[in-house]
Amino acid sequence: MTENSLQSNSASDSQSESNNPGPVYLVSYPNIVFLYPTVLAALFGAIFMLWNGNNPDEAYAHIPARIFLGVLMVNLVVVSFDFPRATSLTWFFAAVAVGVVLWMFFYFNAGLIPAVTNQLRKIAPAANASFYVIYILGMLFLYTVVMISRRFDYWEVRGNELLHHHGLLSDLERFSAPNLRIDKEINDVFEYMLLRSGRLILHPSQERRAIVLDNVFFINDKEEKITKMLGALQVRVRTDSK
Repeated sequence: MTENSLQSNSASDSQSESNNPGPVYLVSYPNIVFLYPTVLAALFGAIFMLWNGNNPDEAYAHIPARIFLGVLMVNLVVVSFDFPRATSLTWFFAAVAVGVVLWMFFYFNAGLIPAVTNQLRKIAPAANASFYVIYILGMLFLYTVVMISRRFDYWEVRGNELLHHHGLLSDLERFSAPNLRIDKEINDVFEYMLLRSGRLILHPSQERRAIVLDNVFFINDKEEKITKMLGALQVRVRTDSK
């Protein structure tokens, strides 16, 4: 074998390695991961209360409590319902319409504003720092359990195969990857905004059923890496066949 052939082989190997990215790991998470804004709101509440004396009977205690409850309610709505692009626009215009109607109503009935304001002031939720800290610790415990459980159930996409790691004993299922088809779905705009997450649907060539993975983080990056990997594999197969 000549020196030129050795150099050409080494160059082709290096080019093949550069075109073939490393394995892509796909993890499907439960919806509880989208509740992290409530943990941040609780952290704000705990710091706010400790900074101001931690007395829930004072007027300042209502500020973090209202913020926490507001974030919690919005977060629960995001987790409970899907908001595709069309649905999100519909809700947005509906909220704008309701806001305009309420503004016009109170504009032409200015005397009702003090009465409504007084009723709203009677709603005065409050909590001390211990409440927020307990909530934070409970959520962190659940997140830790979720992260540990995902270590025993995840998918790995390689250049020539799809691997499913699952079980405490690291059971392994293998699927053929050269003809793997993938579909990406972003069913909820708000969940995508929170963690860039979405749904990946994998179609192995020799499997009748599709593999559906919900709540995959950074789904656009995952899809791009898998597409490059499968494309590089197809190029190598064509080259080797010549």
